[in-house]
Amino acid sequence: MTKIDDINRRILRELERDGRVSNAELAERVNLSASACLRRVHELERSGVIAGYRAVLNREATGGGFVAYVTVGLSRHTKKDQLAFERAMAIAPQVRECHNITGVWEYLLRVEVENLVAYKQFHTEVLGTVPEVNSITSYIVMGSPKDERS
Repeated sequence: MTKIDDINRRILRELERDGRVSNAELAERVNLSASACLRRVHELERSGVIAGYRAVLNREATGGGFVAYVTVGLSRHTKKDQLAFERAMAIAPQVRECHNITGVWEYLLRVEVENLVAYKQFHTEVLGTVPEVNSITSYIVMGSPKDERS
C-alpha cells in the first residue's frame, strides 16, 4: 500500500485540479525533482490511489445540460431486486451516477439529459419500466454554485 504522506497529498491535490499538468510543472508545484515526482506519480497509479484520468466535459455544449437528482425507492428490499435495479441503471446512459444510500430511499441518481422533455422520456420509459421501482422523486438542478467535478 502506498503511503499517503504530505508530498503525495500535494501531488494528488494538484492532479485533481489539473490532470494534464506536465511532470515538470507538477514537480515544481510540489517542490520535488522531476524524477522523484514521476516516481511518486507512477507509484500512486500502480497502487490504485490514482484510478485514472478523464476529461471534464461542458455538458451544455454536448447536449446534456439538464441535470436532475432522483431518489428511488424499491418495492422490495431484497438483494435480487437491488441487483436488478443496479443492472438497469448501469445500462441507462442518462444515469451518470447511481448511489445506494441510507435513509428513506434506497438510491440516489444523478441524471443528465438535454432538456425537460428528454427527462420526462427517461422518467417514463426508463425508470417507469423497471419493475423493482416503487417510488421516484425528482430534484431538478437550477444552478450549481459549487461543483468540484468540473
